[in-house]
Amino acid sequence: MKNIKIHESWKNELLNQFNSQYMSELRVFLREQLSSGKEIFPPMDQIFIAFNLTPLTNVKVVIVGQDPYHGKGQANGLSFSVEDFIKIPPSLQNIYKELFTDLRLTSPQSGNLRNWAKQGVLLLNSSLTVEKGLPGSHQGKGWEIFTTEVLKVINIKKNNIVFILWGKKAQEKGEFLDRKRHLVIESTHPSPFSAHNGFLGSKPFSKTNKYLTERNIKPIDWQL
Repeated sequence: MKNIKIHESWKNELLNQFNSQYMSELRVFLREQLSSGKEIFPPMDQIFIAFNLTPLTNVKVVIVGQDPYHGKGQANGLSFSVEDFIKIPPSLQNIYKELFTDLRLTSPQSGNLRNWAKQGVLLLNSSLTVEKGLPGSHQGKGWEIFTTEVLKVINIKKNNIVFILWGKKAQEKGEFLDRKRHLVIESTHPSPFSAHNGFLGSKPFSKTNKYLTERNIKPIDWQL
C-alpha cells in the first residue's frame, strides 16, 4: 500500500485519510500479515480497483458489501464480484435471481461485475481486505473508517446518488446519508441465510433506473 494507485478524483478527496494514523497502522498490519506468510485477498494491486474503475466523477450508484470473498482466486476488489471462471458465490446467485425477477435479465455465466463498475456503480466493501479462509479477519483494523469516509465524500460532493444497502451492517454504515438528496434502497442481505426475508422481490435494479431516468441521468445497463 506504499504506492497507492487510486484515481485522482478519489485521491484528492481522501488524501487526509491516506495520511492518517489509522491508515499508517493498517499498512503496518498488512505488511506484518504478508511477511508472516499469510495470504491476503484480494491481491494487493486490486485493493483499490473499485475506485479506479469508478472514479468519483462517474459515481451514480453505490452497492455496499462487507468483506471480500475469502476463498482463493475469488476476490477481485469489487463487492459481490468474482473473477471470470470462478464459481458464482451464493450471495451473487441470489443477486442474479433478483435481476431476473426484477428486469427479466438472464443470469450471467460470469460473476465478474466490472461492467457495472465501469458504468458508475461503485462496488464498495466495508473492509477492503481479508485473510484467506477467515471471514471478518480484517474487521476493526481501520478499513471501516476509510470506507465510511468514502461514503461521506459521495454524500456531500454528489447529488442524486442511489445507495443500495443490503444487510444490517451496510444500513448502519449509511445512517448519515442525506435521503432528501439521494435515494437509499435497503433490504436484507442477499446471503442464503437472509435473502428470503426481504431481499428477493425488493426490485433494487428497476427502482435504481427509475430514479436515475426521472433525473435525466443515464440508467445502468444491468445485463452482464
